[in-house]
Amino acid sequence: MPRDREKVRRRLQKAALELYGLVGYEQATAAQIAERAGVTERTFFRHFPDKREVLFDGQEELSAVLIRAVKDSPATLGTWATLRRAFEATDKIMTANGDLAEARRAAIAASPALRERELTKAMALSHALAGALNERGLSYASALLAAQLGMAAFGKAFEAWLDGGGDFRQQVQLVFDEVRTLTA
Repeated sequence: MPRDREKVRRRLQKAALELYGLVGYEQATAAQIAERAGVTERTFFRHFPDKREVLFDGQEELSAVLIRAVKDSPATLGTWATLRRAFEATDKIMTANGDLAEARRAAIAASPALRERELTKAMALSHALAGALNERGLSYASALLAAQLGMAAFGKAFEAWLDGGGDFRQQVQLVFDEVRTLTA
């Protein structure tokens, strides 16, 4: 059953992204997405609370991977190295969703409401990371600053990866090295 559930979620995501590309996010409806995916509107709402969350599915998993990587990092590892390690740990999630990433980026770029939602989600992720860094002994203010810098680096690595930068993990490493060089 779980595999079927994941297949339906994936079909809904693909259908939504196709529809957003054709008519735009604002004009698309949950009913149209469901129809395009070959399921009922009720099924859509069993999987997603609304049509924008189709684009932000996996946020909890991403957060959990990042937090776990921070918590599992050796205590002797510095803050920036810990964040680099955490963002490298997202490689499997990012590559598993690579087939949807470009269409997702386009949909978000075309909609002010989705850009706002993406910023809200990124800020929530920054605060979650800051909490984990704070548990490692960093003041919360410094932890939040580090988390926000890490999120900015992650965003740049993600964009470079989408633009044909090869291996996602390698892009994270390159950008984190670049930030270290810039701040030295």
